[in-house]
Amino acid sequence: MMLRWWHLHILVWFCSLCGRERGIEAGSPTVKVNGNISEVEDAAYIRIYYGQTFKVIKNGFDGKSYLLIQNNSKMATKTKYCTSRIKSFVVPLANYSIEADYFPVSFFELLGLLGSLKGITSSSSSSQSVASECVLKLYNEGQVQLINTSEPRPFDRFAAHFIVNTDQPQACNFATFLATGEDAPLQRAEWIKYLGVFANLETRANQVYNTIKQNYMCLSKAASSKKAAFKPIVAWMSYNDGVWSFTKEAYKLKYVEDSGGENVDDSISKETYNISIPDDLEAFNAILCTVDVVIDETYTSDPTAYNASNFLQNLNVDDQTCFAFMANQSLWRYDKRLQNSTILDWYDGAISQPHIVLADLIEALFPSGKYATTYFRNIAKGEGVVSIGPEMCDRDSSTPLEPVTIAC
Repeated sequence: MMLRWWHLHILVWFCSLCGRERGIEAGSPTVKVNGNISEVEDAAYIRIYYGQTFKVIKNGFDGKSYLLIQNNSKMATKTKYCTSRIKSFVVPLANYSIEADYFPVSFFELLGLLGSLKGITSSSSSSQSVASECVLKLYNEGQVQLINTSEPRPFDRFAAHFIVNTDQPQACNFATFLATGEDAPLQRAEWIKYLGVFANLETRANQVYNTIKQNYMCLSKAASSKKAAFKPIVAWMSYNDGVWSFTKEAYKLKYVEDSGGENVDDSISKETYNISIPDDLEAFNAILCTVDVVIDETYTSDPTAYNASNFLQNLNVDDQTCFAFMANQSLWRYDKRLQNSTILDWYDGAISQPHIVLADLIEALFPSGKYATTYFRNIAKGEGVVSIGPEMCDRDSSTPLEPVTIAC
């Protein structure tokens, strides 16, 4: 009877989750478990609920719910869910693996959980899809294995396998991690609480996020107080096969606003400009004449060789005299930190510590010469890249990475 009661209790929890779509709603039931809980403040697509011996976490992007059962409870050995919408895990996780391509493993570093990382999958034949120097070190030492997905049931030996690509068959121990779907930098960073729940590290996750958020808000406040006649106008833009486009990703626009800048006018309805069409080229040229700072997102297979000459060649504009961003040498890319010449830390460390990105942008918009950027490099000034390697890891993998603190 007791077991049936627990199953009924859990199902009631899941039903209460399935009827809501976003965030933690006011009045949602929460039971404190030894004070080690996380409450979501900013992220729009996470919900966390607590029982006495279990936790429920809901991923609002794919609608999946995870029942996390404490390993010292009776439920741990008697309860198992594996459906298209509900999965169960015993926590804290004994070990885990990750889908390395575009997975921000830096969240695990901040939690101090790299020691439990035992396997990675990668689109390449090695660990070259990882931008973390310490994961590279663990791989070289044989502590992290590359998973051969062609083997039968390759993920069975892991308590959980975290993925970012949802368009694939998922085993019972797969858990999606979709921080990059959030619309604001801090919302993305708060997904550290999502991972902390799997390890009973809510207190650490809260501490890390609070530190990052406070530093982010302090930097933003300082940027808003900077004295300037006008806010610098910023354009995120990319070139592909003869066509330029302005980026409209919400989190990037939010970065500009929080750094004291102004995004290219939203009233510009045209999204793409074909430089082989004279009218398009003329209109594109006119817009660029209003821009103070350009962030060039153009994809290149060799970022180390990409420079201002490549950018100007792609522009195909003879008269550049009206380009303030060139006159003031403010042409940037976010590929400064990379591994194997192609794997950008922008898709890893920049997600978990957005205050560093914000500080970089503030320096780009209001140059002081006193701050060295981490993720952005100024190609107008010929700035090169920083190559990430395992030799750069100078700490024990079980030691939590402390968030960077930047003076406001």
